Amino acid sequence: MREHGQDCHCVLFLLSFHLFDQHTPPYQKVVLSKAVTKHEMVEVAATFGWERYFESAVKVIGIDHFGASAPGDRILREFGFTIENVVVICNRL
Repeated sequence: MREHGQDCHCVLFLLSFHLFDQHTPPYQKVVLSKAVTKHEMVEVAATFGWERYFESAVKVIGIDHFGASAPGDRILREFGFTIENVVVICNRL
């Protein structure tokens, strides 16, 4: 992202909401810093669940329906999972 002029606070790879919720509040506070006022989530699955962690501006790129079929790289492009699209969305926040 920095190569595209974006200042990223962190990249959060959240394997499981359930496991993250079991961490202590101080740990969660460090990971989900309130100092960051803009958040963009890129979830190559359903976007359900992310809204509970962020109070400020959030844009989520994800797949919230079923039935699409094509080669993987084509589907990812069509759903917006490209660096270029992520940068465009970040610039809009």
